[in-house]
Amino acid sequence: MTVCILGGMQEQAYAINSNQQKSEAGIFKFLKKKDKKVENEDVKDTEKKKTKLKNYDEVITTEAISKHGVIDIHRVKKDYYFELDKNLLERDFLLVNKISKVPTEINELGFNKGINYQNLLIKFELDTILEKVWVKTYKATYSSKEGDAITKSFEDNYISSIRESFDLSCLGKDSTSYVFKVNKVFDGSEKSLNDLFGILGMPGSAVTNLSKINEVKSFPKNALVKSLLTTKAEGITVSVEVTTNIVLLDEKPMKPRFADKRVGFFSTKQFYFNDDQQALENRELVTRWRLEPKEEDVKRYLAGELVEPQKQIVYYVDPATPAQWRQAIKDGINDWQVAFEQAGFKNAIIAKDAPVNDPDFDGDDVRYSMVTYAASSQANAMGPSVVDPRSGEIIEADIIWWHNVMTALQSWIRIQTGVIDSRARANKFEDEHMAHAIRFVSSHEVGHTLGLMHNMGASYAYPVDSLRSKTYTDKMGGTAPSIMDYARFNYVAQPGDGVENITPQIGIYDIFAIGWAYKWNNKTNPWDELNDQTAMIRKHETDPLYHYGPQQDGKNTIDPSAQSEDLGDNSMHASRYGLKNLRRIVPQVESWTYEEGQDYEKAGKMMMGIIGQWFTYANHVVTNVGGVYLDQPVYGERKAAYNHVEKAKQKDAIKFLLDEVIDIPEWLTKADIYNKTYPIKESPIGDIEYAPTTLFRDLHARIFYSLLQKERLLRMLENEAKNGDEAYTVANMMNDLHKGIFKKTIKGLKLNVFDRQSQKNFIDALIITQNKAMEKTTKKTLHASCSCSLHKHMPVLCDYSVRNDKMFGEKVDSDDSKNFQRNVFYSTMNRVSDAVSMKRGELMKIRDLLKKRLVIKDEATRYHYNDLIMRIEEALNLK
Repeated sequence: MTVCILGGMQEQAYAINSNQQKSEAGIFKFLKKKDKKVENEDVKDTEKKKTKLKNYDEVITTEAISKHGVIDIHRVKKDYYFELDKNLLERDFLLVNKISKVPTEINELGFNKGINYQNLLIKFELDTILEKVWVKTYKATYSSKEGDAITKSFEDNYISSIRESFDLSCLGKDSTSYVFKVNKVFDGSEKSLNDLFGILGMPGSAVTNLSKINEVKSFPKNALVKSLLTTKAEGITVSVEVTTNIVLLDEKPMKPRFADKRVGFFSTKQFYFNDDQQALENRELVTRWRLEPKEEDVKRYLAGELVEPQKQIVYYVDPATPAQWRQAIKDGINDWQVAFEQAGFKNAIIAKDAPVNDPDFDGDDVRYSMVTYAASSQANAMGPSVVDPRSGEIIEADIIWWHNVMTALQSWIRIQTGVIDSRARANKFEDEHMAHAIRFVSSHEVGHTLGLMHNMGASYAYPVDSLRSKTYTDKMGGTAPSIMDYARFNYVAQPGDGVENITPQIGIYDIFAIGWAYKWNNKTNPWDELNDQTAMIRKHETDPLYHYGPQQDGKNTIDPSAQSEDLGDNSMHASRYGLKNLRRIVPQVESWTYEEGQDYEKAGKMMMGIIGQWFTYANHVVTNVGGVYLDQPVYGERKAAYNHVEKAKQKDAIKFLLDEVIDIPEWLTKADIYNKTYPIKESPIGDIEYAPTTLFRDLHARIFYSLLQKERLLRMLENEAKNGDEAYTVANMMNDLHKGIFKKTIKGLKLNVFDRQSQKNFIDALIITQNKAMEKTTKKTLHASCSCSLHKHMPVLCDYSVRNDKMFGEKVDSDDSKNFQRNVFYSTMNRVSDAVSMKRGELMKIRDLLKKRLVIKDEATRYHYNDLIMRIEEALNLK
C-alpha cells in the first residue's frame, strides 16, 4: 500500500511518501526495461504462453469505439474496458458519483441533477499472480512522518481495503498498460463503487436487466461514465441517471491550512503520527480552492501587489436557467471578487454562461463547477463541493438551484419588508426586484462552495435600533456583517425610517475570512503558518463584526447570539419591532393577494407565513431563557467560553412570551381574513387549512415544551450555581409564568377558549416532562447521531427553508450538518435534578390556586379547573 505521510511537527517538510516497493515478479517480469529490444520480445512471447491473457487485438477489436484520456475507455459492442497506464498504478484517484437525471419520485424528495452523493478515494493495484486489478480504498485522515519508527506500525494498522476487483483481459499494445472489463460496476450489477439506492435510503439494489451504461468520456485528468440505474420497491419502478467521475489527483497534494474554530470554514480531519509525540496530533484542514500566484508574479504578490492566480475559480451557469435570472446569479458569484482581493488576488473568481454547443462540455464533468438549475417544487438552494480529502482542496463545486426557491424569497420579502417597500406587496414581483434577492442567494451559496460555513452569530453585531437607521445600514450594508448568516431581510425597520439597504450582502466578516483562508505564503508546511494565521484573528478578537457564531441544533439552541433568521443584538427588542410590522400587514393580506376571480389560497398561505414569522420571533426569544453566550477563547485572550444571558434579558424574554405569544394577541387570532380562508399549509398530500384555535393550541404547546425542556432548566441551574442571586433561576421563571398564565384565575375572572387551552398546555407540559425525567434511564450515547441517509452521505450545505419548523410545511434546517455544531452537554441524572422538584412544586401551587377558584360561576371555567385538578392529582399520585 502507498502510505500517506504528512509531516507531524512544525520543522517537518510537508510531503507525501509513495515509495512502497511494487511487485514486478511473476508473469510480468518482461515489463522490466531491457537494453535489447529483441530480448524483450523473446521474453514477451515466452511469458504469454504461461498466461490466459488474450492478445490486445482479440479484446480491443476493430469494432471498438475508444475514448482516450487519463484512462482510455473502449466500447466493444456491449462491453466496456478501461485501459490503465502502469504509471497510474498506486496513484490517488477520487471517484465522484453525481445525479444527472431523475424521475418524479426522486425529484419530490429533493434529489436532483447535480447532487454529489458519494465520493471515494481509490487506488488501482496490479496483482501479477492472480492477474487482477484491485480497486482499493483508504482514508487519508491519518498519516505518519516518513523515516520515524512509528511509521512501520502505521503501515500495519492503516492498510487499504479492497473494494472491487477486475480480471485482467490483456496487456496494452506496448505492454505498458492493462486492460480490464468494467461493466459490472456501472451497469448496476455491483454497488461497490456506486451505492446509489442504498445512499438514497431506498430498499433493494439496481435491477440489472433494467439498467445500462449510457455514455463514456475520457479527458487528460478525469474519465466519466454515465449509467441508467433502475430499482423496484413496493411496486414502484424508479430509474435514475448517474455520472461517475474518476479524477486523477495531483501526486503532490495542495499544502493544507489548519482550521481555527474562530473562523467558520468547513474542514477535513487529519491526524498525524510521529516519534516525538506524547499524544496523537489532531488537526482540521481548511476546505478551500488552490489559489497560488504564477511563478513570475510571486515577488510582486509577496510585496502586496494584486496578481491573478495560476488558475481562476470559474463557475458556469446552467443553460436551463431562465434568462432573466442568469445575470443576477453571475453577479452573486462575481461579488466575491472583493473578498479575494483581501487575499491578494484579482480576477480570482469568474462567472460564465455554460457553452451550449460544445460537445466536450458536460455539467456533470468535475472539471466544471456548475450552478445547476433544477426544475422542481423544492423551495431550496444548496452549495456543496468536491474535496480532495488529503489536503482539503476544493476540486469542483455544484450549486443546486431549485426553481421554487423564489417562492421562499417572495414570502420572506413580502412579510418581512412589505410595510416599508411597496415593491414587495404583489403576488408576483417585478423581475428587477426578484433578481436582487436571487443575487443575494447566489452569493450565499457561492460562499459555501468557497468553504465558508454559516456564521449565525454575525447579525448580533448590529444594534437593533441601528437597523432602523438609513445612515448606518447604507454604511454597513445589508442586515449583518456576513452573508453567511441567515439574516434574511430587514424586518426591524419601520415605515418612515427611510431604510433602503434591506438585503443581506457580502460583509466585513466574509472579506476577512476569505483573506484568512486564501492568503498565499511561501512557507513549506502548515505548521509554519500558524503564528501568522493566529495574528490575523488576534487583530480583530474584540470586534463583534469579525465574530463567528456556529450554527446550532435547532431543537436545542443554546446561544441566543447565534440564531437562524434573527436580526440585531436583542431578540426581544427586534421581535417587538417585527410584530409591529406584522400587525400592519394582517389587515392588508386580502388586498395584497387579490386576484379577480381567484380563490383565497394565496391569502391563506400568506397568513400562514405571517403566523410562521410570529412564531419564529417567539423562538428567538425563548432561546434567551437559560441561554448561554458561547465563544472559542484561546490562550492569551481574555474572552470567556460561557457567559449566561443577563438576568434582565431573561426576565424580559418571559415577559415578551406572556404578552405576545402565550396571551395570543387578537390581531392574530381574530383576523378578518379568517372569514374568507383559514391559514393554509402546503404538504405532500395537498394544502391543509388550519382552524385558528387548533393551530395556536399546537404552537402554544411547542412553546411550553421548549421552555420546560430539561437542557434549558439544567443550564439555568448551572447559572444559579455559578452566579447565585445574579442569575435568572428556574424558580424566577416558574413564578413569572405562573403570574402570567394564571393572571385571570388569580383575579377570579372568566377564561376564554385561548386562556383555557393555554393553561392546559402548560400543565400538560409540566406533567409530561416531569414524568419523562422520572422514567427508568437507559444507557445512551453522549450525542445522538442522525440516522438519515441524506445526512450521512450528502454534503448538504444549505437549505433555504422558509421556517425551521415542520408546522409550516418546510424542511427542518440541516445546514452545516451536525458534525459542525457545538456540543455543550448539560443533560444527565435528570431524576435527581432540581428541575423535577420545581415542576412538581409548580403543579402543587397550581392545584392549590384552582381549588380556591372552584366557586366561579362560569361553567366552562369551573369544569376546566376541575379537570386540571384531577390531572394534577393523578400525575402526582395524590389522593
